[in-house]
Amino acid sequence: MTGRTVRLTMAQALVRWLCAQETEVDGRRVPLFAGVFAIFGHGNVTCLSEALEGVQDRLPTWRGQNEQSMALAAMGFAKAQRRRQLMVATSSIGPGATNMVTAAAAAHANRLPVLLLSGDSFASRVPDPVMQQVEHYGNPTATVNDAFRAVTRYWDRIALPEQIIGSLPQAVATMLDPADCGPAFLGLCQDTQEKAYDYPAEFFATRLWEIPRPRPDRRAVVRGVEVLKGAKAPLLIAGGGVRYSGASEAVAEFAARRGIPVVETIAGKGTLTHDHPAHAGPIGIVGSTSANALAAEADVVVAVGTRLMDFTTGSWTAFRPEARFIGINAARWDAMKHSTLPVVGDALETVQELDAALGDWAAPATHMERAKSLFAEWNALLDRHQAPTNAERPTYAQVVAIVNRWASPRDTVVTAAGGIPGEVMKGWRVKDPNTFDLEFGFSTMGYEIAAGWGHALAKQGDGMPIVMIGDGTYMMMNSDIYSTVLSGHKLVIVVCDNGGFAVINRLQQFKGVPGFNNLLKDCRTAVEPFPVDFAAHARAMGAESRHCEGLADLQAALGWARGTDRTTVLSIRTDAYAWVPGDADWDVGVPEVSERPAVQEARAAQDAIRRKQRVGV
Repeated sequence: MTGRTVRLTMAQALVRWLCAQETEVDGRRVPLFAGVFAIFGHGNVTCLSEALEGVQDRLPTWRGQNEQSMALAAMGFAKAQRRRQLMVATSSIGPGATNMVTAAAAAHANRLPVLLLSGDSFASRVPDPVMQQVEHYGNPTATVNDAFRAVTRYWDRIALPEQIIGSLPQAVATMLDPADCGPAFLGLCQDTQEKAYDYPAEFFATRLWEIPRPRPDRRAVVRGVEVLKGAKAPLLIAGGGVRYSGASEAVAEFAARRGIPVVETIAGKGTLTHDHPAHAGPIGIVGSTSANALAAEADVVVAVGTRLMDFTTGSWTAFRPEARFIGINAARWDAMKHSTLPVVGDALETVQELDAALGDWAAPATHMERAKSLFAEWNALLDRHQAPTNAERPTYAQVVAIVNRWASPRDTVVTAAGGIPGEVMKGWRVKDPNTFDLEFGFSTMGYEIAAGWGHALAKQGDGMPIVMIGDGTYMMMNSDIYSTVLSGHKLVIVVCDNGGFAVINRLQQFKGVPGFNNLLKDCRTAVEPFPVDFAAHARAMGAESRHCEGLADLQAALGWARGTDRTTVLSIRTDAYAWVPGDADWDVGVPEVSERPAVQEARAAQDAIRRKQRVGV
């Protein structure tokens, strides 16, 4: 250190700066970056690893098994911490970097902060082309890291060591901004990482980051109040933004006081407990009959913290054409969708201001009574579908019910992609807020186990992650079972084996195509398809495991799993054709011309769906 400067390599300076950033979680001042998931290789092993090795006590590094799953684990951690504390994922150049692109897209779609650091080619270009470098003949500045531009909120390539002085704070500000939140990417040129520079000492001063709470424009609140006061059958849609702003309690109280039923999106499920008096179930394509009935009747829809994806809106068929929307969102883009009345602001601040401006207004009492009646019918339907039977194989619904009843209130269920999400979204009865993680914004197969690891890191004994996963997704990405055993972060993983990609087989056949290449029995094979021994596979990675022959066996195995000292995998064979009803319409592509009568019928049904769509922007 000389005077007011510190001479460090760029990699050393980057790591020292990360260590100096702090945030506040539940009143406690904690590191903003809780750790690093890393696979070292060409491009990050010689300089970045040297810097990280020296700060293991302040910024722990965890060795992943796959770059994509590391970044997915960072996503799970960010969800568990409600975007208040972050993880870093670092890779080599080339395939190590491109492995993280899918995870970056998932974080981008879900508005989740993850800092991605990949090695890059030489800024000098003297040794070009280096190993793993992809050359673009007409653009020598381009590398595979440019692929991250489309799937990150902040992107930069560090070609000079001093560039991190301006870039790192901007990356963090983006990740913590409720409106712009998403992943940030820095490509670290290999020769730049090694270069020493005299950094200003104040660059490394401890900094406390506070997540902003933008208040809404007063005029927008007044307009929102005017619209809501005219409602006879209002509905509140709670999205993920409610949870991330810490507005769950405020939304619950507001809804109960004003007599407005609350339905939840995929990201918003867990805003309320299942038995909250204002709760009316999940909405949309994997939603409940109760929520979808209320959506069809609503005259005013208050959409809080949701991006209104097609699975929420039934591809915009779930609502009356004349229904009016009030969009409460920190992001202007989301607040304005489909000609809604935008009220741009933090969910907590905005709901509180809207509540204060409503005076003594409340919706007609009969409206909440109808919501309760519809929700009671939905719960009765769930009970029927979740009740055990003498069928040869249990359904997803029955498995979900067994696991749900066994889970403690602070356990968090984690799932994504395939058939389980719909059954968990419909059938999981949340016992405590913020204990539900379903990644369906990008529907990322392979998220589940990796994200469970991220949740385990975040929970630190406050409940346990329960991963529910299908056989198809398990086969895609399971290596972090080994990571969790090595690191001592216990998960309970329930593998439902229904013989392939059963839910996409359902959609395929529903739209007129015979079962093809989805269930294993419908695939081109050289031998008779056979079931994988998932229990044996998990044991090979150091986990405890059991295969369960039925629901009673599963229930007993769950009791055993609670007491094991490491990640425990339970497998069970399940039915590939039984699903809980309640779905809304979905707009998907169906061939306009086909010789198959079944496809022709499906096309006619799809055209009917499109005629129901609410037209907006």
